[in-house]
Parts: sequence; C-alpha cells; structure tokens
Amino acid sequence: MDNHTKFSRSFNMSQIKGKDTKPEVVVRKFLFSKGLRYRKNYNKLPGHPDVVFPKYRTVVFINGCFWHGHQDCKYSRLPHTNKDFWEAKINSNILRDKTQHSMIREMGWQVIVIWTCELKGLNKVKRLEQLYLDIINNSMNGGN
Repeated sequence: MDNHTKFSRSFNMSQIKGKDTKPEVVVRKFLFSKGLRYRKNYNKLPGHPDVVFPKYRTVVFINGCFWHGHQDCKYSRLPHTNKDFWEAKINSNILRDKTQHSMIREMGWQVIVIWTCELKGLNKVKRLEQLYLDIINNSMNGGN
C-alpha cells in the first residue's frame, strides 16, 4: 500500500528532473576540475547522453538506479502498488537504453554508464577517478 495520497504521489513524481540532476552536476564538476571539456545532453547522438566528450569520442550516461533498473541495487526496488505498470515501464527503459548504447557504439563511440548509487558515500571519489581514467585511456586507444 502506498503511504502517500494520490495527489502527493503525483506531486513527488512531477518533481523528478530529467536534466541537470545532482548526480550529473557532481560528475560534470569533477571532470571539469580535471580539465575535461564536454557537451551536455547532446542531441546529435541517440539517447541524448548526459555528458559527451567529442575529443575522446566518449559518452557518459548518469543513470538513476530506479528509473533504469540497476540490477541487484537496493535503490532499484519496484513499488508494491501498481507493480505491473512499473515493471513494464522499467523494462522498457532498460531495453531503450541497450538499443541506444548499441547505436552509439556502432557509430564508434565509447559508452560509460554511471549509476547514482556509485556516487554515494565512500565509493564516490574512487568511481569519479575511474571515470576520468576511462575517458583519458579511451583517447590513448584511438578513440574506441
């Protein structure tokens, strides 16, 4: 059973942003501080990646664990109410993501996915450093 009224649930869901989320801002600020320059929500590639590095032919998607169905993550549990709807919704998001990532890779780009749970607690700095290295190493490997 939902703990919220229909109105409050609707309001909560309407407040969820699609661009410039806190995790996106954290990733962008870190990479900018490392001297990397990028494009945001690049509409010339499938899925409008959150952060794009044309110089390195690398895109970064910063995915919310719930909305993108992060496997075995405590933040991606489905609600108990309207379970069929949410299961179909999340599964369609997962399928769409896989399709878009494949299309981007076929165009010769590297795709990196950051999950919001990776940016919590002690893992945050380690994951951001690894992201930076993945981007830089891609340029040394010929962009693929």
